[in-house]
Amino acid sequence: MTQQQQALPPQAFLVDLDGTLVDTLGDFVAVLNAVLAELALPAVGRDFVAHTVGRGSEHLIRSTLAAVGGAPALYEQAWARYQHHYERLNGQHSDLFPGTLEGLERLRARGLPMACLTNKPAAFARELLARKGLAGYFDKVFGGDDFERKKPDPLPLLKTCEALGTPPAASWMIGDSSNDAQAAHAAGCPVLLLRHGYNHGEPIDAVPALQHLDRLDQIQLPDPA
Repeated sequence: MTQQQQALPPQAFLVDLDGTLVDTLGDFVAVLNAVLAELALPAVGRDFVAHTVGRGSEHLIRSTLAAVGGAPALYEQAWARYQHHYERLNGQHSDLFPGTLEGLERLRARGLPMACLTNKPAAFARELLARKGLAGYFDKVFGGDDFERKKPDPLPLLKTCEALGTPPAASWMIGDSSNDAQAAHAAGCPVLLLRHGYNHGEPIDAVPALQHLDRLDQIQLPDPA
């Protein structure tokens, strides 16, 4: 893709959270199954969550209810219990991906503004970053409830670039899914994709990107000007 092959040197980094920095599947499984148990509904497994996560908590809950035969009318109750359990369990069943800390150090060494941009609710995102020792790397943290629309809509990326004061064409988006890629392409941001994330069960290498990475610390950065 021409835009991705001829990316401008970065002036900022926009970094996704779940599936990019932290393997949070265990958190989602634990929280969802706590909710489902209270609703007397069947449990879900890691594979289902890996295929479903990424479009925001509301989508995840509605999809989960549909998958286990729960009535759509249970959504409000499920959402309230989901928030309760996520606050309690946030980070307890998750781990940093190998290379996350080393990669963030490489990015921070550039001295450029950095934002964490996720579809996870902002309060949960900030708490997870704090619990995993990552909060200090980011100048801004934006969640799925900070804007009118979520990724794959480009709005969150455009608003984040505005907050950082950098042009989209020089603001590198680092993510793990087609959601991140679609949002970045539509916003005009170069995108880099991690292979260890949750791309709805599809191979991420099929998605056009500036770089496809096994680990964040393998990111290739141009020589500083």
